[in-house]
Amino acid sequence: MPLHYSIAGRADAAETILLSAGLGGAAGFWAPQMEALSSRFRILLFDQRGTGRNAAPLPEPYSIAAMAEDAVEVMDAAGIGQVHVMGHALGGLVGLELARRHPARIGRLVLVNAWAKADRHTERCFEIRLGILRSQGPAAYVAAQPLFLHTAPYLSENHDRILAEIAHGTAHFQGAENLLRRIAALRAFDARADLPRITAPTLVAASRDDLLVPWTASRTLAEGLPRARLWLTAEGGHAFTVEQPAPFNVAMMEFLTD
Repeated sequence: MPLHYSIAGRADAAETILLSAGLGGAAGFWAPQMEALSSRFRILLFDQRGTGRNAAPLPEPYSIAAMAEDAVEVMDAAGIGQVHVMGHALGGLVGLELARRHPARIGRLVLVNAWAKADRHTERCFEIRLGILRSQGPAAYVAAQPLFLHTAPYLSENHDRILAEIAHGTAHFQGAENLLRRIAALRAFDARADLPRITAPTLVAASRDDLLVPWTASRTLAEGLPRARLWLTAEGGHAFTVEQPAPFNVAMMEFLTD
């Protein structure tokens, strides 16, 4: 089934940026970056296969490579030959996979809290989350998710907003089987051997207080890419692009327009 997508930003822009969300798959994750990007770029948005407006059972097995080919399908459907890619966590892995499978179609990469191979601490976090899903069900899994995404002060200050997001996430849960296949795909991903061949200019961004993905994983990723720079923020957690978007947006736009 063809994937639903949308185009935002400047219709007359010479450059397009494709936004690739994390495990939740929802394009709406990038709302805090839309205003900054819209001043300069055409923006290609889509919910990843199996999520949101593209909800459907995923095939078994499933992989990051399959997600990358979905992104190419969206680019082709939109008639866009080359894009910059900004991806968060799993979405960053999709960006890396696009760069190694279709290098001519990638301009620049912005990889947020991404990795070349999942860190053992990240693996442990996913084991805990999967344990919650299996023992207590989707509602408990969704309720626990903000603990891995956000900092404690943000969760406290935005209590009602978080409750609303949990209610929405529970009502629109992607399904246990889809989630298990998407988590298995990100855990199986290993791009370490191919990093020297990924020559797209890359901004690797991370927060030092990310609970889910150690910032050192981003440092290792940046060190392995021949044309990467590392940008760090002191706080904001795994979702620092949501909690404290302003500093990141400045660094992102400086990189993309350099």
